[in-house]
Formats: sequence, C-alpha cells, structure tokens
Amino acid sequence: MPEASAGDSVRGDDVLMSRVGDRDGDAFGQLYDRYSRPCFALARRILTDSGLAEDVVQEVFLAVWRRPERFDPTRGSFASWLLAATHHKAVDAVRREETRRRRRSSTAVDDERLLATPTNSPPVEDQVWATLRGERVRAALERLPRAQRDALALAYFGGYTQREVAEMTETPLGTVKTRMFAGLRRLRDLLEVAASPTDETGAIG
Repeated sequence: MPEASAGDSVRGDDVLMSRVGDRDGDAFGQLYDRYSRPCFALARRILTDSGLAEDVVQEVFLAVWRRPERFDPTRGSFASWLLAATHHKAVDAVRREETRRRRRSSTAVDDERLLATPTNSPPVEDQVWATLRGERVRAALERLPRAQRDALALAYFGGYTQREVAEMTETPLGTVKTRMFAGLRRLRDLLEVAASPTDETGAIG
C-alpha cells in the first residue's frame, strides 16, 4: 500500500467537514478524536487552567458543529483553522477571567488588603504582549506554503514534536523536518519585518 501523504490527510479532513455539514455525527466524532488533544494543549498553555481549557475546546467544537460552513478549505487546512479558532477562544477566555477578577477586586473594602492579595493571574501587560506575538505569528504563518504552515501550526499552536506531527499528518519524519526547517527560516524573516520600528509604534501589521 502506498504511503499516505499530508495532502491525503488534509483532503480527509475536508471530506469529514463536508459530512459534518450534512449533520454526520460520526464524521464530527472523527474530527474531535483527531484534534481535541492539540486544541486542549493549546488552550491549556494559554489559560494555565485545565478546566477553562476544556471549556474552550467544547466551545470550539460546538461552533464547528453548529456552523461548519465557516471553514473554507481554499484558505488553509482544517487543522490550522481549528487551532487558530482555539487560540482566539482561549485569549477571549483570558480576557473574561481578567474582567471577572477585576470585578471581584473592586468589591473589596480594604484597598491595602486588596493590593497585598496574591494572584496567579499573569500581568495584563504580559497578556497583551503575548496576544500581539500570537497575532503576528498567525499572520506570518498565513504567508507560508500550506505544507510548511500546517506543520508549524501543529508545532506552535498544538505543542507537538516533529515526530508527533509526522504521525498526525501521515508524512515521513524527514519530510516534516525539512518543511519545518524551511518554514521556520521564512517565519523568522517575516517576524523580523513585523517587529520593525514602525510596527513597535503601534501598528500590528
């Protein structure tokens, strides 16, 4: 039997999404089994809370089931689209939690005690900067060839190793390494342009 390629896997996802559009629960289950783990890994890394990460994954896949037509296969792979959606949802969850924390803090009667209260939440400035970096990386990824973009998206957003990416995309490990090496070089160049002095003054690009 000939070895399956990354293109076969991508086309398989597209077929499953087409079936989801026809309300095929089995196709939806296959996509969930295939991608719930990388989505959770990404959400968990952003939120640092397993419970919130699980909520984000549920929201993302519920949106896939309700509005499958939002996925456009001509603009990229399902994996890249799904992980980008997970990233957006997770960042939104961080902002919601920060808002809730502020509201709870505003009810404190003792300002000094409030200031002394320890918190596990990262500083707002760090959250904003992390979000900007994430947006720049996503924008740069969109400019890479599809095969490179998909491999790097799984590694960057999903936190997978090269071997795991090879297994998920059913691509030889050597091919994955080559794609990621070339993609990283191009990504570095694109991010250097995005970090130019003009960009630092406020333009996100």
